[in-house]
Amino acid sequence: MNKIKVAVIGATGAVGQVFMWMLANHPWFEVEYLTASAARVNQAYASTVHWLLPFEMPHSIRDRVISEFSAETMKSRGVQIVFSALPASVAAEAEPLLRDMGFYVFSNASAMRYFKNVPILIPEANIETLELIEDQGYPEKGFVVTNANCVTTGLAMAIAPLKKFGIKEISVCSYQSVSGAGYPGLSSFDITDNCIPYIGGEEEKIEKEIKKILSMDPIVDAYCVRVPVMFGHLEAVWVTLEQDVSTESIIDAWDKFGSVSHLPSTPGHPVLYDSEPTSPQPKQAFWGTPKGMVVYTGRLKKRGNRIGFVLLVNNVVKGAAGGSIQNAEAFVEKYGLI
Repeated sequence: MNKIKVAVIGATGAVGQVFMWMLANHPWFEVEYLTASAARVNQAYASTVHWLLPFEMPHSIRDRVISEFSAETMKSRGVQIVFSALPASVAAEAEPLLRDMGFYVFSNASAMRYFKNVPILIPEANIETLELIEDQGYPEKGFVVTNANCVTTGLAMAIAPLKKFGIKEISVCSYQSVSGAGYPGLSSFDITDNCIPYIGGEEEKIEKEIKKILSMDPIVDAYCVRVPVMFGHLEAVWVTLEQDVSTESIIDAWDKFGSVSHLPSTPGHPVLYDSEPTSPQPKQAFWGTPKGMVVYTGRLKKRGNRIGFVLLVNNVVKGAAGGSIQNAEAFVEKYGLI
């Protein structure tokens, strides 16, 4: 099969590194073009990136040369799909430009998430919203598809199977790893032996995005705390349901929350419950197959029609680059790009 040519823009940051790692041997996609800041242009990837992931950099990407951002050059080299790991302020200018030039943009940035015709896509939870790309003009034109905030992604994965029970209220407190702040991120003086109970804009994103993703309007309350952990966001969640549901029914709903078709980046069981009282933990962030794409749940409690649990989402994989790759796979399958 001829692989689809893709570009990764912002390829050297924490999320960009995950894009490069996951695309290194992808069965459908081939990285044709990669960009980073101007100071890195014309350098070999391995010589300029500060590799953050907890395993070795794939050999196939080490000698890839970083190019300047040029939509025209990407077009001339046959790039169809662009994966964006840009900061929101840069993405706000670059992503509409790429869309208008006919590219299919799958973005980790928040810049365009709240446009009415731009889906915040999580294939297991709301695959039907992918059709919003037609409101952007596809197939005659390009489009932008975003993934959710990393905390919202984990929350939506755990909540989506429970929609059938009726969701009235959601309360969540997140304990977020430092990789979510990017690199270089926080000063070690700020986070070592410390927790910071505020992450600017994060709580508002969760409260807004969960409603758009799951097409519902519950009361949503969130607190977000930065903790001295490298990867993985923990979330303590309470959900008030319309129905009085047993814990066994909740676990069964998670267990039957199936994978989306046969997408390469989708686990067979996207949400896994562990009855061990000390699970889940951030050290599990890269567990599962594919690595980092499983959302783990545990500590299930019931108080009348209120259900409590703890979840773990890998913030840089399922909650970021992996989610965008999975979104692109869903598009390719649904619209027959292969």
